[in-house]
Amino acid sequence: MARKELSIPPHFDPDKVGQVWRVPYQERAQDAKKWATQHKLKPAIQDKFRILLLLVDVQNTFCIPGFELYVGGRTGTAAVDDNQRLCKFIYRNLDVITQICPTMDTHQAMQIFHSIFLVNAKGEHPAPFTLISTEDVEKGVWKSNPEVAKSLNMYPAYSQKFLDHYTRQLKAGGKYDLTIWPYHAMLGGIGHALVSSVEEAIFFHGIARYSLPDFQVKGSNPLTENYSIISPEVLEDTDGNQIAANNTGFIKKLLESDAVVIAGQAKSHCVAWTIDDLLRETGASNRKLAGKVYLLEDCTSPVIVPGVVDYTDQSDEAFHRFSDAGMHVLRSTDPMASWPGIAI
Repeated sequence: MARKELSIPPHFDPDKVGQVWRVPYQERAQDAKKWATQHKLKPAIQDKFRILLLLVDVQNTFCIPGFELYVGGRTGTAAVDDNQRLCKFIYRNLDVITQICPTMDTHQAMQIFHSIFLVNAKGEHPAPFTLISTEDVEKGVWKSNPEVAKSLNMYPAYSQKFLDHYTRQLKAGGKYDLTIWPYHAMLGGIGHALVSSVEEAIFFHGIARYSLPDFQVKGSNPLTENYSIISPEVLEDTDGNQIAANNTGFIKKLLESDAVVIAGQAKSHCVAWTIDDLLRETGASNRKLAGKVYLLEDCTSPVIVPGVVDYTDQSDEAFHRFSDAGMHVLRSTDPMASWPGIAI
């Protein structure tokens, strides 16, 4: 008999997904225990087929209207719609999702992708969404801010040399140009927090299935962007000294899972880069490993700033490439029991 998906718990309110509010932990924990008893949910450790749900940067800064880097998509409501579907997916599949791994984009002011890090000849900082190319740095259009370098205990000359190296490395690796992002996901700020409705779903799952979420923090290194949870954009400085490292422990965990389901924001950046790195780790020719990865296309959206940038085409191309490599591109509403390779 085919597995029947669970119903949505009565506490979930889809109209609240686009809002920030306090999760009533004690009340929700009691609800989760009752729900587990009612639906005969087993502790996750008993799962014979281990499904890991990787949630990329489902944080207020990206997902709540009015916040710094809200992913509105072409509809203007993209991230909110994505998270409504994501919450329902978690609740419907509470009994078979073994563990949830939320990534947390985590920043402070003085980082290479924030305005304060760079100055022009007039001492002005680049505006948000400015793209900094290798040519811009070579011509001196933008330079490393010596005051930031000093505050980070670097010699200004080293900082400038590193900026040139960094933009060259991005270009050589086929990455986007260095992007100046608005200050976002600031450590300790409300934008850094998970979306309340998603946090509630993760908490509910953790209590109901005795499953501790595995939070993965990324992006705090001042000298490199870190879209992917698996690898920062640049790992070494111009002299070959290591400045960052791959998340090898988490890579191992992903590869050892029976299935990895991926959702989150943004499709064009942190989601795409994470999947790209995972594809590289599985080996482009290893379709068996790639076949363990399931992408929830209706729970992720690309970065679009009307009149400035639109990464829809790039993200769609990336997902086509992931599909061609053997990964499964699905919708959250597709019954999990019908997914290829899923043994539940």
